[in-house]
Amino acid sequence: MGAHTAGGSRVVTVVPAHDEEASIALTLGSLRRQSVPPDAVYVVADNCTDRTADIAIAHGATVFTTEANVDKKAGALNQALDRLLPQLDDDDLVLVMDADSLLGDDWIATALRALHRDPAIGAVGGIFYGEGGSGMLAQLQRNEYVRYARDVLRRGRGVWVLTGTSTMLRVSVLREIAEARGRSLPGRRGEFYDRAALTEDMEITLACLRLGYRCVSPGRCSTTTELMPTWRDLWRQRLRWQRGALDNLRTHGVNRTTLPYLFQQLWAVCGFAVIIGYPLLFGTTLAMGQPIVLHPFWLGVGALCVADRLITVRKAGWRGIGVTLLFVPEMIYDFFRLAVYVAGWRDAVLRRTPRWHHVTRSATALTEGR
Repeated sequence: MGAHTAGGSRVVTVVPAHDEEASIALTLGSLRRQSVPPDAVYVVADNCTDRTADIAIAHGATVFTTEANVDKKAGALNQALDRLLPQLDDDDLVLVMDADSLLGDDWIATALRALHRDPAIGAVGGIFYGEGGSGMLAQLQRNEYVRYARDVLRRGRGVWVLTGTSTMLRVSVLREIAEARGRSLPGRRGEFYDRAALTEDMEITLACLRLGYRCVSPGRCSTTTELMPTWRDLWRQRLRWQRGALDNLRTHGVNRTTLPYLFQQLWAVCGFAVIIGYPLLFGTTLAMGQPIVLHPFWLGVGALCVADRLITVRKAGWRGIGVTLLFVPEMIYDFFRLAVYVAGWRDAVLRRTPRWHHVTRSATALTEGR
């Protein structure tokens, strides 16, 4: 491992990968293009059956191979960090990123500035956008991610989740988390990530916050990530996200840190009710043969909703705006998200065994897009 970089901190990148031969070269390429490159790059080949490890080595990465890992991404990261952290100092930094994501060229430089400027920041997360590509489903996901990115940037004071696509953590914070596991934090003593967490990124965010650290996502820490190719794949991904969020809130309990997340779950219901209820009421009235009374108040409410959706998606470009103007596709997408939300609560209440879903990509390249 090399000498310390600017600011006295070494940056070590850890990329957990399971059968990612279609994207790993592009991911590593985005690290090479960094204005401040990492000091070392480690790819964690987790139960791979393809050429992920060979491609990673060919592109200059050091490869760790997991041993008997049954705990998915969290288990792979724990094995890698167990080997790496004894070589690192408390002021060093670990960048964890997905093997199907691309970092903006100033990602590391921006994260370093934030961490060096404020010791209270324990971790810096990326702001993710959807990859390029054609198709209505892809554009609907891109629109959703653009709106989410806007919300994160407008929030300013912190983030809800340190995205699993790209997050930089202080080594000192990782050690503090491992020490607190099994006592004040859920998980096994000495482990960095909770192996029981279905969404390890949200869980480690809660861990950082409960230890008193801030988590931020600067605008220039942009990340391009994969999109789900089919509705079935999207359902499985989002159900894991929702179920994982609920499980994390259950294991962390009700406290000052988790209360805002619990309110967010309730607020989501209100948001869905407004988005879906307005056109549903309109359609029901038409179906019943009742006259439509265009009251100025409700016309104003409708106009505000449309304006809000157009303003929040403008960075998605003309395709994103066009899909929003069509209205019906996004309404169907919102119905879909509501169904996922309900299914997640159902599975959490019934304690159904959650499943991890991995999408095997074709040889097509991961491309940047908004």
